[in-house]
Amino acid sequence: MANTPSAKKRAKQNEKRREHNASMRSKLRTFIKKVAYAVDAGKKEDAQAALKAVIPVIDKMAGKAVIHKSTAARYKSRLNARVKKLVTA
Repeated sequence: MANTPSAKKRAKQNEKRREHNASMRSKLRTFIKKVAYAVDAGKKEDAQAALKAVIPVIDKMAGKAVIHKSTAARYKSRLNARVKKLVTA
């Protein structure tokens, strides 16, 4: 455990941030799953709407450093490719 008051405060801040980031990652995964479920079900309109909703969430998570910017780009690219494949099929 931390010994100095500043180390104790930093430990509390780190724990609070960890919980917040975990919550944000969970939210992100939920949005991504909505796109995946819509694609798997073959619902074009729902998939496009879910993709439109998830892109700002991904960008926000990358901006807040919850996920890396390259990871965000990869998520967006793969989701877009899946939706595009569904729409053109």
